[in-house]
Amino acid sequence: MSLGTVLTAIVTPFDADLRVDEEAFVALHAHLCAHGSDGIVAAGTTGEASTLSDSEHLRLVELAVANRPPGTTVLAGTGSNDTRHAVEMTQRATELGVDGILSVTPYYNRPNRRGMLAHFREVARATDKPIVLYNIPSRTATDMPNDLLAELAQVERIDYVKQANNANLALVDGLGLYAGNDEIFARTLDLGGEGGILVASHIVGDEMRAMVDEPDRRAEIDAALRPVYEGIAVTTNPIGVKAALNLLGHRVGGLRLPLVEADEHELAVVRAALERHGLLAAAR
Repeated sequence: MSLGTVLTAIVTPFDADLRVDEEAFVALHAHLCAHGSDGIVAAGTTGEASTLSDSEHLRLVELAVANRPPGTTVLAGTGSNDTRHAVEMTQRATELGVDGILSVTPYYNRPNRRGMLAHFREVARATDKPIVLYNIPSRTATDMPNDLLAELAQVERIDYVKQANNANLALVDGLGLYAGNDEIFARTLDLGGEGGILVASHIVGDEMRAMVDEPDRRAEIDAALRPVYEGIAVTTNPIGVKAALNLLGHRVGGLRLPLVEADEHELAVVRAALERHGLLAAAR
């Protein structure tokens, strides 16, 4: 099955006490799928998975599956730097009925090549769903070069890669390619990739969808969206996109430490990007 082209790595809304706001999560999920997204990734990096308990994490997956609009997909982020934990979370997300698994390179302990191969083989044994590898060395401190990705593509159920190392962006035999950064979405589509696992699609999802549906306008749309990408990337993700969503009237709340809310300067940058693109005016 296709997992979709425009997939949004959905934020996790919190209430004033920084508890997961389930009602706001379901509402945002519906909004995304009504505005360009073919599906979502629940409890990924943008969803602040690193500060969710396992029960919170799996509850978000459960909510996403139960409330997924017809024809859309749900992927679950289940990665860990502890292979046993990654396997357990993958098994449990699979039991909850997800359409696919997003599994990040183990972080901090920096496994060598043999360790990464062994890790992902164990994860692949834990599910019957397609696995999207997630290469993001800016966060994990370990890069998966394309020759390693090609070797992993030989493992049953490892079917895709979310590439967040822009320098590595290329088609790899045996793997569908997803852009892991908004600014390489257009380039990924031009290469013949599957699409993107995106952040800006929270706020410009219809336009990112148009980049798929109207390839003749892709470069023009991408150029127009660059200031939005840059604005919400003013500081560590998901601080910027949560600030943007709150400005646009979506109830997503704050962030859990060690992430902190946008400061005055960062908020001004986000606000200016939204205003220049006409988004705040449209929200009033």
